[in-house]
Amino acid sequence: MLTSFSEFKFYQSFRIPVEEADDLRFLVEKENEMGKNVYIDDGKIVDVSVTGLGFSTIERLSVGTELTISLQFKRHHLDLTGRIVRAFSNTIEDEEIIYGVEIDEDKKIHKFLEQYILSFSSDRLKESLIDSALKEKYTKASDGFEMFSLLLSLFKDITHFGDKEGFIDNMLEEVIRIMNAHRASIFLINPDTNELEAINALGVQKTELKFDYRLGIAGSVFTTGVALNIDTKSDKSRFNDDFDKKLAFKTKSIICHPIHNREDKIIGVIEVINKRNQDRFTVEDEKTMKVLALIFSSVFHSFNPISEKSQIRRFSTPFDREHALIGKTPHLASLRNSIIKIKDIESPVLIQGEKGVGKTLFAKILHYEGQKGLNNERVINCADKDLDSITKQLWDCSDEDSVLVKCQGGTVIFSEVGLLPLPLQRQLLEIIMERRIPDSKVSLDFRAIATSSDDLGQKVDAGEFDKELFEYLNKSFIYIEPLRRRIEDVDLLVDYFLKVECKRQGLLLKSFSPKSMEKLKQYDWPSNIQELKVCIERAVLYNPKAHIITDVDMENSASPLVDTTTKKRMFGELPHVADYKIALKDRIAIVEREMILQEIKRNNGNKSKAAKEMGISREALRKKLLQSTQVLSDIETPVTKDGTHDGVDGEDQDLDAA
Repeated sequence: MLTSFSEFKFYQSFRIPVEEADDLRFLVEKENEMGKNVYIDDGKIVDVSVTGLGFSTIERLSVGTELTISLQFKRHHLDLTGRIVRAFSNTIEDEEIIYGVEIDEDKKIHKFLEQYILSFSSDRLKESLIDSALKEKYTKASDGFEMFSLLLSLFKDITHFGDKEGFIDNMLEEVIRIMNAHRASIFLINPDTNELEAINALGVQKTELKFDYRLGIAGSVFTTGVALNIDTKSDKSRFNDDFDKKLAFKTKSIICHPIHNREDKIIGVIEVINKRNQDRFTVEDEKTMKVLALIFSSVFHSFNPISEKSQIRRFSTPFDREHALIGKTPHLASLRNSIIKIKDIESPVLIQGEKGVGKTLFAKILHYEGQKGLNNERVINCADKDLDSITKQLWDCSDEDSVLVKCQGGTVIFSEVGLLPLPLQRQLLEIIMERRIPDSKVSLDFRAIATSSDDLGQKVDAGEFDKELFEYLNKSFIYIEPLRRRIEDVDLLVDYFLKVECKRQGLLLKSFSPKSMEKLKQYDWPSNIQELKVCIERAVLYNPKAHIITDVDMENSASPLVDTTTKKRMFGELPHVADYKIALKDRIAIVEREMILQEIKRNNGNKSKAAKEMGISREALRKKLLQSTQVLSDIETPVTKDGTHDGVDGEDQDLDAA
C-alpha cells in the first residue's frame, strides 16, 4: 500500500472538529514490542470524518502503525481498527503530534456520526454545513503546511518506487480504493500506430485496450486536453460502447484526465470507470483526479515518443508529416490554437486568404487532427471550368465517383467555392441543408470546409455569391495572412522545403548562404508559400552539386527562381510599383509619372497639350514630374555621407526642366 494515497484520502475528507464540551470519549491502543495492546494515555481526539479521525499525543508513532480505537458518545459505542497515515504538527516547536488515522470499515462510523452531529446546536450545525460546502484549501497557514507535507510524501513514493515492477499497478489499486470505483486504466500514446494503448489496467486485460487516439472518451480527453466526468445515460453521444460489447461489461460512469510529460505534452490519460453505488463521480472525485493526474504525470515525466509515422503533431517533426503548418510567428501560433478549438466540431468552416497561403492544407489538417480524420476527405476544385465534372462529384449518387457519398462521416473541402456558378451554389446549399441528394434515399453525413481567395462578403454584396450559402459556411471563419506579412517564417519554410526536395531528388541536404537567404527574405512573394515552394525546388534543381546555394537570381536571369509574370499580371511592368516596402504615395507618384510620360508621347512631346488632355495645368504636370523623379532618385540612387545623391538620370533632368 502506498502511504501517500492514504494520506491524500485522509486530507481530502471533511473533518468535523471535536470540542471538549462534546464529552466524546476516545481511547486508543497500540501493540507494544511484546505483542500486547497498551493504551496511549495522553491520546486526545482532534477531529472525525467518515473516512478516519485525527488525534494528538506527545508519543512518537510511525506511519502505518495499526491501532485499536474506542469511541463513546452518550449511549452510542463504537470499536474500530485503523492505521496511521499522517503525522503532522501545527508548528515546529509543538511537542504534540497530530496523527491522521484511516479506519478500515468506514460504514460503521456513519450511524455514530449521525447521532453525534444531531447533538450540535443550531449555530454549530450551521457553521459545519457552511464549512463543508465552502471549505477552501489553505484557509490557514497550517493547511498550507499540511498540503506541502502531503506533496512531499507523494514525491517520496514516486522517487523510491517509480521504477520498480508493480508500482503502477499498486498505484491503480489505490486509485480504485480512493475513488470507490470498479476499474482504472492508464493509456499512453503509441505514435507509430497512432493509438492509445493501456500500459496498466485493473479489472480488464490491458492487451484488449487499444484504439485510435481520437476515439471515445479517452480519445476526446487526449486530443482536447479537457478532463471529462460523464455518465453514459446522459452522455450517449460521446460514449462508444464497442468495448463494452467486446468485453461483456457495462460502463455506467467515467472520469478521465490527461497525463502530461515534462515538456507539457499530453502523452496519455488516466481513466476510472464506474463509481460504486452512484450513477456518476462527484465533484470531490474531480478534485481528487486532478491530483492523481499530476502524480501519474510525474511518473511518466520522461516519456516523449517521436515517430516518423505519427499523425499527431506533438510526436513528429514537421518534415516527417504529410500535413504540417510551418512557422513560429504569432499568426501561426493563432492558427494552431484554432485547430485545437474547431477540429472536432460539426459546423462548417470558411478559410479565406490569398492564393498560395495554404488554405487547403489547413483544411486537411483540421480533418486529420479531428475525429473526422478516421474517415475520408476529398477536395472538390470549384475553379474547374468543367462544370459537368463538378456536378458529377457533388450529387450524381448513381455514380461511384460521388464525393459526398464517399466522404460519409468525413470531410468535403470545397476549394475556391467563390468561383462556383450561382445555380450550382444554390443546389449545393439545398443538398447541405437537407443532407440528401435529390431523387436519392442516400442520407449524407459530412463536414463542409470551404476555401476562398476572394472576399465572399463582397461577392455577396455584388450579387455574385449566394447569401444563404455564405452565412452557412461562415459559421466558423479562419483568415490566413499572406507570406509577406510574416516574413520571419521564410527561414523555417525554406528549411522544410529543402529537406523535402533534397530527399525527393536523392541528394544530400543543401542550405542557402546567409546572403542568399537574405535575398529570399527581401522578396515579397506575391503567390505566397506556393511560389516559395517552387522557388526552392528550382534552386535545388539548378544547383545539383552545390551543398551551399550561393547563386540566387530571383528575377533578372534567363532562368529566374520565381515567375516574374505573376507580378506583371498584378502590377504591370512599371518599376518599383510592386515593392510593398515603398510607401503607397510614392508608388502612386511613379504610376502618375508613367501615365504623364505616355500622354506626352501620344501628343508628340507637346507638354501643354498633354496637360490639357489630362485636365490639369502645365504647372501641375511639371510639379508631378519633379515629384516622381525625386521619388525614383531616392529609391535608385544611394545616399552619400554628406547626405546628397550621387546623380540624377539625364533624361529625367530634361523632363524636370519642362
